[in-house]
Amino acid sequence: MKKILLSSTLCAVMAFGAADVLPSEKRTFAQSKFIPDISLIMDMSYVNRSVDDNEAQHLEVPGVAHGLLGSHSHGSDNHATYNASNGFNLNYAELVLSSSVDPFFTMDGVFHFSENGVEIEELFFTSTALGYGTRVKGGKFNSNFGYLNEQHHHYWDFADMPLVYESFLGMHGINEKGVQLQWTAPTSTYLMLGAEILQGENEQMFGNEEIDLTKINATASLEKTSAADAPSLFVTYAKTSFDIQDTTILAGLSYAWGESRIDHTEDEESPHAISADSKIYGADLVIKHYFDSYSSLKWQSEWMMRDMDGILYANSGGAFKASDLTKKQAGLYSQLVYAYNQNWKVGARYDTIYQNDVKVNGQDRNMPTNMDKYSAMLEYSTSEFARFRLQYDHNNALFNEDNVRQNIDTIIFQVNISIGAHGAHSF
Repeated sequence: MKKILLSSTLCAVMAFGAADVLPSEKRTFAQSKFIPDISLIMDMSYVNRSVDDNEAQHLEVPGVAHGLLGSHSHGSDNHATYNASNGFNLNYAELVLSSSVDPFFTMDGVFHFSENGVEIEELFFTSTALGYGTRVKGGKFNSNFGYLNEQHHHYWDFADMPLVYESFLGMHGINEKGVQLQWTAPTSTYLMLGAEILQGENEQMFGNEEIDLTKINATASLEKTSAADAPSLFVTYAKTSFDIQDTTILAGLSYAWGESRIDHTEDEESPHAISADSKIYGADLVIKHYFDSYSSLKWQSEWMMRDMDGILYANSGGAFKASDLTKKQAGLYSQLVYAYNQNWKVGARYDTIYQNDVKVNGQDRNMPTNMDKYSAMLEYSTSEFARFRLQYDHNNALFNEDNVRQNIDTIIFQVNISIGAHGAHSF
């Protein structure tokens, strides 16, 4: 009798397949269950700027930053901003992979493809089971400093980064390798505290590599500056949010500090280098009122102040010399965006750098202030996957090599289209 039952079972397995009768742990591996969410985002633009591309590359915010328009070179590296050239720009293709690893972790990867190459924009794991409102993230990621820094370009309300962000932190913001710890309080009002330990490679504000000053000093009297001990950048922040009927308010305070090793010794126009201790303070406020499910009015503002104290290595009287350097600079942006419905948006933004105190060997360099930029945009989305934006900028924050303020008008038509499954963005 037992032989008959066994024979019947084997026949059933052969007839209907082992997966139909065998225990789940012995079934064939189901690959489809482990495929991550995948999305691909394309961003391109058409630009009409009132200055030609060659002239744009040589403009700067005096004492603050250069290379904010067009492409520019630092030694053997070439950097192109978004909407870099007059005419058509293929800004990037963004490939995103995201999935749960197991009950304890998730992993996300964001890869940027451009005509110049491929880079890992973000690649990090996030804990999901620590409890007590605690979360740990590790890898390469956008810092939670401020409000805009964590967001990707395709989620911005404007086609370009605010002036104070790009001037102080560069077009990628604080995007670093490191570890992040966040704690959310068990309260009815949202309160989150966070801290990050980062490598410190931000080229606009921080940086930790050794600078070979002998390249710019024929007499070799200047020696190499030592590299900063990595990790060399530390970030802390506090964020809170609450609702008043149909209005959501989000506010935050941020602080970042670290060592700066800024190597522009191979710049064509004004080779120099900076070795300093640096701090940056930030405050952000976002107020969003919902008229209905698709209509809203959003006011978003951020203020930043940076403080640098160190040594400037620059040309003085035909030779490179070391001078004491201090910088105290501040700026902000404020924008208002009205979503009429799920298809149409209109917005305006004001940018300014209003403080620009630069002293070399205690002497004020009398840098210009009140460097402003005005933007307006109209956006149409056929769906959440396709967005078309027309933007106008008037920029009087940039100066040419003769230190003459320029008034630059720019029209940008941006196309942003995505396919696949893409995770929801935070408020």
